[in-house]
Amino acid sequence: MIPITDVTKPGQIVILNGAPRSGKSSIVAVIQDTFDGLWMNLGVDVFVREVTPKRYRPGMGLRPGEDDHEVAPLVPSLYAALYDSIAAHSRAGLNVVVDVGHHDAKILADSARRLAGLPVLFVGVRCPIGVVMQRRNAGQVGRDGEYAVGSYAEPVPSPVERWQSAVHIPGIYDLEVDTSVLGPAQCAAAIRRRLEDGPPPSAFRRLVEI
Repeated sequence: MIPITDVTKPGQIVILNGAPRSGKSSIVAVIQDTFDGLWMNLGVDVFVREVTPKRYRPGMGLRPGEDDHEVAPLVPSLYAALYDSIAAHSRAGLNVVVDVGHHDAKILADSARRLAGLPVLFVGVRCPIGVVMQRRNAGQVGRDGEYAVGSYAEPVPSPVERWQSAVHIPGIYDLEVDTSVLGPAQCAAAIRRRLEDGPPPSAFRRLVEI
C-alpha cells in the first residue's frame, strides 16, 4: 500500500543548491523514490522546462553574469513565485524537494524569508569543475544542446566558471555533499540521516539574518 503523508503538519522541505550538472536531479529522483511519504519535485528544472514558456527561457535558470539578458528583470518574480509555491505545498502537508542554483544574494535572502517558520533543510551540492565538465561533455539524454560544453580553444567555458564561482556564496548550509565521491543514493542517505538525527536545520533562518 502506498504510504500516505501526514498532512496535519507542515511538510518537510529539502533544497538542493548547486551548479548545473552537479547531480541535483539524480538526488531528487532518489528522494522521491525512497523517502517515506509523498515528495513533490519543485525547482528550476521543472519550472524552466515544464512551466516557463519557451520564449521566456531560461527564466530563473539564467546564468551568473547575464544581468543584461532580456529576461533578467523577471528572475526575482519567478523565484518569488517558486518559493511561494514551495511554501504552499509545505503548509498543505506535502514534502517538497527542490533543485536550484542560487547565485544572487538578494534573491536567496528573499527566498529564505518566504519559507520562514517552515521546516527547511538547505543542502549544498558540490562537484569539482573537472567532473562537471566530464558530465557536460558526455551529454545528457533528452537535453542535447542545453549545456555549454568544452572545446579545444576553451576547455572550460566561461559560464561554467561563473557558475562554479557564484553558486555556493555565502556557503551557509545545513549539510553539504560532494557528488564526485558520493552517488545519488549515498547523497540521499546523508540527507535522510541529517533529517532523522538532527540537529534542527538553521541555514535558511541564518540567511534571512545576514
